[in-house]
Amino acid sequence: MTPNARPPAQAPTALKPSIADAIDDWAPVLHSEGMNKKSSQGAKGLRQFLNLEQQEDWLQGKADLADAEERQDSIEQRIKYSPRFQKLLLRPQVPELFEILERYGQTCVPIPRATERAYWSVSCLPSTSDKPLVRVNASWMELFTLYADDGDLRARFIVHLSDFTTDGSLAQGRVDEAFLERSLRAPGDVSFSIPSGPDIVIVKIRGSASIRDFLAVPRALRAIRRFNLTHMNRGRNAYQASHSYSVADHMLGDGVR
Repeated sequence: MTPNARPPAQAPTALKPSIADAIDDWAPVLHSEGMNKKSSQGAKGLRQFLNLEQQEDWLQGKADLADAEERQDSIEQRIKYSPRFQKLLLRPQVPELFEILERYGQTCVPIPRATERAYWSVSCLPSTSDKPLVRVNASWMELFTLYADDGDLRARFIVHLSDFTTDGSLAQGRVDEAFLERSLRAPGDVSFSIPSGPDIVIVKIRGSASIRDFLAVPRALRAIRRFNLTHMNRGRNAYQASHSYSVADHMLGDGVR
């Protein structure tokens, strides 16, 4: 564990009850009339598809949202990143990577088929200095990244700091390290860092087994969902041009087994 400070000896408090506090530009509550209809002329992001109540129910795991039946594909985009995808397939981590990506796509992204590329995207072997295998983005923000770690994987989740402090505050010294350590197969599999910027913490997890453990913990899952809702509601995805439909096939359960 590489903490910034030890948490105080106090009982954790509940996470924020509403996603509205996490989004700085919420419009008044909107009511959608259907998956393909805008709920309001001024709506943007997910609010074109889901009102705040529907988003909150999904965040809390109280609703299974009806997604689009078919995806909007682009043959040109698919062909463009096919060489990278073929290169990715040669990696020994691919079976675990696709399993984790599918779990993330099905549990951490609301209506992923309806919002693919326009409101979230996944890149394949992006050309950045940290050399990731895949990266999921929304708006201008990185959400989730998977890296090779010898023959296994390591992950980076970007989430709200307030979801991982003992009192729901933005105090860096109140990170709930005990919770993070309990959430994984081994306490040493997790570390975190707090970058500059409001209400952000980067959680780093080593090992595919511990990554799966983290995604299965209700509090962690709510935190991931809340951060993703925040950024998918901020407008259209800035990384559409780097979207890999071939990787997204596996995120959405359409990949060849």
